[in-house]
Amino acid sequence: MAGTAATLALLIANPVILQAETTRIASEVPPVGEDIVDGIEDAHARLTVPVALHGKGPYQFLIDTGSQRTAVATRVAESLALASGPRVRIVSIAGISGVASARIEEMRFGEQTLTGLDVPLLDGRHIGADGIVGTDSLQDRRVLLDFDKNLIAIGDPQDLGGSSGFDIVVRARRKSGQLIIARAVIDGVKTSVVVDTGASHSIGNLALQRALRGRDRGSATIASVTGQTLAAQMGVATKLTIGKLQVTNVAIAFADTPAFRELDLHAKPALFLGMRELRAFRRVAIDFPTREVRFDVDEVRPIVNYVDHPSRIDQ
Repeated sequence: MAGTAATLALLIANPVILQAETTRIASEVPPVGEDIVDGIEDAHARLTVPVALHGKGPYQFLIDTGSQRTAVATRVAESLALASGPRVRIVSIAGISGVASARIEEMRFGEQTLTGLDVPLLDGRHIGADGIVGTDSLQDRRVLLDFDKNLIAIGDPQDLGGSSGFDIVVRARRKSGQLIIARAVIDGVKTSVVVDTGASHSIGNLALQRALRGRDRGSATIASVTGQTLAAQMGVATKLTIGKLQVTNVAIAFADTPAFRELDLHAKPALFLGMRELRAFRRVAIDFPTREVRFDVDEVRPIVNYVDHPSRIDQ
């Protein structure tokens, strides 16, 4: 029926905490070959990559392992005259809504070529980019974040170095296309963690906030890619432990977001781990085929500075 949202469920969870200080990394030209894509920082210290649609572009897309679906900015769809699709249901970090969709016949980034994609259309002002490459486009690939070189590499895990060079390997379970680390611990609290390359900072659910009582540092507002807003409480955890891996001074925005419920992560402590914490490492590899997350922890760098009371968190 016209005007009725389709049953397609989409989780997009790439919040950005505004007014947080970040460290800029200069972009450099990547080596030729493989599936290496030059990473460019957006205004919120997330990495975007150039994407060609129908042979045109490049457009800057966010590589977002916190989003189940690839999405395109409405202005890009209009400029390419993409065929319209049905309205689809979106579960974002700040709420549930219905949006229009469109058909992409060809999408290319690095050495990857995808065809026949039905994508939700979102306002580019809320995305902060021309689109999002979600986990639906990454299921048979490794996403390698090299913060020393400011590069994103997307390809077969063996073609991108295999298991060599990583000190810690963590197994994860798959849920709705995303990888969930089940045995993380935050200040003694067992916590499920989703590595979210589309998030500038980390977001925790209310179960984690209750378990870490007394950590609140002020209030904030989450603004979704759909334009919706949601109240949040800021807090800082002393230590995040994943296996032998430890990250200190973890900034967390606590919120009652439907994104956790969509992944069945609302009842027990859970966290979307954002780029602020990921940048503490030289490299992070997210292997979707083997359900593993790899960390290069040699010479762990200090986490970027954090403003205690950001007033707004953008999705």
